[in-house]
Amino acid sequence: MSDIQSDLKQHKTTVVKITEQYLQNIKANAHLNAFNEVFEDVLVKAQDVDTKIKEGKEGKLAGIVLAIKDNICYKDHQVSASSKILDGFTSIYSSTVVERLLAEDAIIIGRCNCDEFAMGASNETSYFGPVKNHADETKVPGGSSGGSAVAVQAGMCHAAIGTDTGGSIRQPAAFCGVIGLKPTYGRVSRYGLIAYASSFDQAGPITKSIEDAALLLEVMAGVDDYDGMVANVPVPAYHKDLEITGKKKIAYISEALNSPGVDPQLKNLLSTQIEKLKNDGHVVEPVSFEFMDYVVPTYYILTMAEASSNLARYDGVHYGYRSPNATDLESTYKKSRSEGFGKEVKRRIMLGTFVLSAGYYDAYYAKAQKIRRMIRDKTNQILSEYDFILTPTAPTPAFNIGENMQDPIVMYLADIFTVQASLAGIPAISLPIGNNDNGLPLALQVITKSFGEADLLKFSKYFLELSKN
Repeated sequence: MSDIQSDLKQHKTTVVKITEQYLQNIKANAHLNAFNEVFEDVLVKAQDVDTKIKEGKEGKLAGIVLAIKDNICYKDHQVSASSKILDGFTSIYSSTVVERLLAEDAIIIGRCNCDEFAMGASNETSYFGPVKNHADETKVPGGSSGGSAVAVQAGMCHAAIGTDTGGSIRQPAAFCGVIGLKPTYGRVSRYGLIAYASSFDQAGPITKSIEDAALLLEVMAGVDDYDGMVANVPVPAYHKDLEITGKKKIAYISEALNSPGVDPQLKNLLSTQIEKLKNDGHVVEPVSFEFMDYVVPTYYILTMAEASSNLARYDGVHYGYRSPNATDLESTYKKSRSEGFGKEVKRRIMLGTFVLSAGYYDAYYAKAQKIRRMIRDKTNQILSEYDFILTPTAPTPAFNIGENMQDPIVMYLADIFTVQASLAGIPAISLPIGNNDNGLPLALQVITKSFGEADLLKFSKYFLELSKN
């Protein structure tokens, strides 16, 4: 990012030229299906930023071309959450995230394909079709922010903004060989994000460098009157201090190395990086996380319940798709929702409604809330003794398109390592640490304490450099 801004100040290039190059890259990679729409006004916006640069009035993100996931509202631009039920809907306001990015003169080039309503781990549930992984077009990019990850991976934008409910930034970042950061719950405003599960959703950056992730988080984070869950915690200048100090205590989840479901090359990668950390003077020790078998079912019970509530607003009456076959109020509800939602979204709404229903609330939803607290407490107890927790981001590299679509349980288990941080509400980052024998990206995840993003970013920068040695 600093190189681009240096070239702009020295008049070696312009924001218009940079934007035009990305537009060409998007056109050349259209077959990857990463974008649902490229915004028509993008060159006008770029010209405006060029004028600001000439006047010396540019913001922190001047010259940076970003893509946003298609569940982030941008005033007077379409937003659909990659669903038929919102196809053609134009937002009447901008999310806080978008407002803050625009205020610092970022260029938002388009909206990226994603799993419908952010429900998926492969970007195959989108109404607009699956996204292809640029590393191997027969493979999924991960989900739900798959389009955002591929846009960065294939050079169609400088960075992208995704949302993470249970791994939807980190897992696609892992599959695409880029960096994906999920902030602490309450670090970034959710205002203007189309809700999936409100007690989990967080926006965050997908980038190629830690410096870019730090600066984007710095711009997006902080108190917002429109979101009562945003914490009143000062936002550090993350990008100005990325040097690690002292030696760290790092825990790794022993189940991740012992599980038969984890790819052997990922296990080898984790073991190798553990040895590198030890050799560099850090304390790295195994810890057992006895709730590992419960994290996925707990996460899905809670998020499906919240989705059932959040998606009740899409009824064919207020806005969005309305079935032309409806004849009265009841048929408007039934037909609009049946025709407007995809299979996976309908599955999650029905399961969420079931676990909230009379007779099942205590057996499922209330119990899952208690287990969430236990998972959070155990995770925080580990982090009271260690600076970081290290795991694989996902149990496998990117899998084949269509491979897991018929078995939702297999698909849900792709989240086994990412949902722990989501349930605990703490920050986590996926870091690209090389490729497997087939050239597919492999990644490790680093987790830390609530609002510990500054330390997480410092360690991540150091860890990426160590991994290359």
